[in-house]
Amino acid sequence: MTDSQRAKCHAIIHTATAAAAAVAGGLAQIPGSDTIPITGAQITMIISLGTVFDISVTEATAKALIAGLGAAAGGRLVSQFLVGWIPGLGNAINASTAVAITETLGWKAADYFEEEAKKQIEA
Repeated sequence: MTDSQRAKCHAIIHTATAAAAAVAGGLAQIPGSDTIPITGAQITMIISLGTVFDISVTEATAKALIAGLGAAAGGRLVSQFLVGWIPGLGNAINASTAVAITETLGWKAADYFEEEAKKQIEA
């Protein structure tokens, strides 16, 4: 990954992560209410990361990559039900979990797209 690509990925991933944290922290007391906006931010993030590597990514492909991290997202939902209702603590835990998942998903997607771009060059 070039320095330019890394910088672009960093900006895209951290923007999506900040959005996920804000939504998750703000909606912690309403279990499941943050799923759609966080997923939307993650889909946009993945599609944007694909463009960094000149790879066209459809919404369906982005959803498939997110589904690969489904167990972690399920864990976030469980933590939201267990402690999300506690004001302050629930908000912090929910936001932290959303950050970790979105950040991990973003860098895994960037690595995947980098490998795919290399394959296209070699072909």
